[in-house]
Amino acid sequence: MDAQVLILLVVFFGLLVMHVPIAVCIAVATIVTILSLGDVPTAYIVSQKISSGIGSFPLLAIPFFVLSGVLMGEGGMARRLMDFANSVVGRFHGGLAYVNTMTCMMFGAISGSAAAAVSSIGGFMIPEMERKNYSREFSVALTTASATTGLLIPPSNIMIVYAVVAGNVSVAGLFLGGIMPGVTMGLLIMGACFLMNRGKQVGSGDVASLKQVLVSFGHALPSLLLVFIVIGGILGGVFSATEASAVAVLYALILGVIIYREVAIKDLPRILLKASKTTSIVMILVGTSQAMGWVLAYEQIPQTVSSALLAISENKIVILLIINLLLLVVGTFMDMTPAVLIFTPILLPVVTRLGIEPVHFGILMIANLCIGLCTPPVGTCLFIGCGVGKTTIAKVVPPLIPIFVAMTIGLMLITYVSGLSTWLPGLFGL
Repeated sequence: MDAQVLILLVVFFGLLVMHVPIAVCIAVATIVTILSLGDVPTAYIVSQKISSGIGSFPLLAIPFFVLSGVLMGEGGMARRLMDFANSVVGRFHGGLAYVNTMTCMMFGAISGSAAAAVSSIGGFMIPEMERKNYSREFSVALTTASATTGLLIPPSNIMIVYAVVAGNVSVAGLFLGGIMPGVTMGLLIMGACFLMNRGKQVGSGDVASLKQVLVSFGHALPSLLLVFIVIGGILGGVFSATEASAVAVLYALILGVIIYREVAIKDLPRILLKASKTTSIVMILVGTSQAMGWVLAYEQIPQTVSSALLAISENKIVILLIINLLLLVVGTFMDMTPAVLIFTPILLPVVTRLGIEPVHFGILMIANLCIGLCTPPVGTCLFIGCGVGKTTIAKVVPPLIPIFVAMTIGLMLITYVSGLSTWLPGLFGL
């Protein structure tokens, strides 16, 4: 192994083990590695790469989608979506579990944040499920896992990050490509709930009449329209993906302040500050990762990894299995955004040599890392879920295992049935 590569890995993982913030780990490891190269102007390279990394036009969509997500989270959308889901699937045996999954899918997609879905939906659903004889641990496990499915359904910030890092990948294509995998993952989680609750005396939701279904759908429709406005506007050529993010903010603002009236004008400074903090974290990660990407390219790491993997096998099935196992391990200790930023430039050349489309690989990677959001030791959604549900990770893991199995089956389908990710983009020529 090259000395610079060893320095990069030792410094990065050494700082990571000491619980240093991931952006600092990336920046320090990059600076130390460039210094070890000798005559390379470290300060110039790092500052230039960070600046150019966050200067990408598509990245302008991130602060707007983050802000629209915060507005949606604060605007009472979660309760309306839950009422709609309850009216549709709540009547079945174990129906509250399906309501939980369906609501998390919809809210996660609309808000673009799995963490927001866990905290918002969990606050409503976990106590309600307990009252209907579901165990608290099962309720937390289900909420934690279901919230991640929304990241596959547009609009999704992580898809924008992947598109920027991958280069020449259509954001609209990724948005469309994630719809079927996201729905598939949600249905498989519901299937796991059916098997886990079969024969148990767990309660269902209310039995709703057709009128109640229509009324709840009418209340939830303005929230659900955000996805159709964003996707429809992009596909119709009305606006670009970046411009769609600004439209999403305007729509969320009108919805929260004027229509639902659950966001007060005096709350806007706090909401803007919250969105700014999230955006800052993402942008720092993008900038420092671009600097690390320069080091990886300078040391020809992508080519080395590609040659090493293809030396093991040139069979597409085997290579994809190895990549999935690698990303599953990565997801247990690294959050989604830095994982996408670091591993996309390393792994994308491998899969493109095997004829795998970048859109397919992007959805595969995101689906894989979604599982990591609810696995210890660094599962963000798992920690939030345990906090909301007032329980421990040790108690939540056993009921999580069958749901993990369902999500893994979904991952395998996304991996080896490429049409799940490519059929809709292909239909629209993306």
